[in-house]
Amino acid sequence: MKHRFPIAFAFLASVLLFANTTAEAGGIEIGSKLENFKMMGTDGKEHSFNDLKGKNGAVIIFLSAQCPVVKAYISRIDEIAAEYKTKGINFIGINSNNRQAESLEWVTSDAAENFKFPMLIDTDNKLADQFGATVTPEVFFFDADNTLLYHGAIDNDRSGRNIQEKYLRTAFDSALSGKPIEKSKTNAFGCTIKRVGMEGKPAN
Repeated sequence: MKHRFPIAFAFLASVLLFANTTAEAGGIEIGSKLENFKMMGTDGKEHSFNDLKGKNGAVIIFLSAQCPVVKAYISRIDEIAAEYKTKGINFIGINSNNRQAESLEWVTSDAAENFKFPMLIDTDNKLADQFGATVTPEVFFFDADNTLLYHGAIDNDRSGRNIQEKYLRTAFDSALSGKPIEKSKTNAFGCTIKRVGMEGKPAN
């Protein structure tokens, strides 16, 4: 029995490290419009948001090469991205972690291995600051007019074994059918984005 309390405490601490409420992060609000921006990709080329988005919009998803929460979501992210690309919604990956936490080489190889959509490098975490993004993975869904329709988590369950709320898919389906999105903002959870000046690596 005496060993259970440290284990329970460690588990609680890990939950607190991963949990992060985006409502306190500030940044862009639902209904606001995103101005076009340009950013270098892991392919060494500069890309603009307007060129990368689909005919029905785009998802900007903040990702990490080492975050265990992102790793747990890789197959789900790729599945959703492939399905909705056929419906005119493109995914755009953003890595905002500082280069001490994740080198460009690591981010580039990880993106090539795990994702089939562009990965952009958010130097000095300027886009993350503009958006108020705090964790990986965290998603922002914009329509064809660059209006933010949804911000938050992909679904309700990190492990993928008990998904009861498919937040992002529901937002997509509502938008594509011309219906209002009932849950336009949810709490994203994952590893903290390591901004410039922050020491160490994302929690794992």
